[in-house]
Amino acid sequence: MAQFTITGEIDPFLHVSLKRGEKIYCESNAMVMMEQTLELKGKMTGGLGGALMRRFANGESFFQQHIEATQGDGDCLLSPTLPGAIEILDVGSNSYMITDGAFVAAESGVNLNVRTQRLGSALFGQTGGFFICEASGLGKLAVSGFGSSFALDVEPGKDIIIDNAHVVAWDSRLHHEISVATQSGGFLGQIVNSVTSGEGMVLKFSGQGKVIICSRNRENFASWLLKLIPGNG
Repeated sequence: MAQFTITGEIDPFLHVSLKRGEKIYCESNAMVMMEQTLELKGKMTGGLGGALMRRFANGESFFQQHIEATQGDGDCLLSPTLPGAIEILDVGSNSYMITDGAFVAAESGVNLNVRTQRLGSALFGQTGGFFICEASGLGKLAVSGFGSSFALDVEPGKDIIIDNAHVVAWDSRLHHEISVATQSGGFLGQIVNSVTSGEGMVLKFSGQGKVIICSRNRENFASWLLKLIPGNG
């Protein structure tokens, strides 16, 4: 199997070592460096339908980069879209749901499939709209978030609540539901309290599994990027 390691502490690279015949795929423009024993191709993973669905679900590029060790063993360096940490997950007995823009790379044995979400999650969760990507199969999966990352373990009877803009990925076995951060008062009062507290919508996870979170709010990052465009400052 391909070896995934993280190189660097601030805005790290994903270092992938491949044996002859092994292959990975990654988000478009993720490749920074590769040895000449490797071959790079742009492909529509899963065909036209799969590429279109992932484009709508996670905002991914239509074509993904496929890297294969065709002429011998070789290494490559990949860089995520978001300026932040990278987490490496083992897909096998566990599959993972991935939020918008979090996918970095995966071994060829990992499949990215599009799943539908409940209406509440689609409208308020900001986790991919009505569709969201699920990584299943067998192999390594790399995801990234804005800022530092941390893995939380959810246990039965110990539900956790996370601001939805800080969620990167989660174990698909977990149950999640959308709510506002403040629970006191009626529905209108909860909405008002949530807005005035600055927390907005949150995700409540229950069951048993892992949730990957990031330290920075991805919505604030998007607003910061817009300010860099002339006329939006």
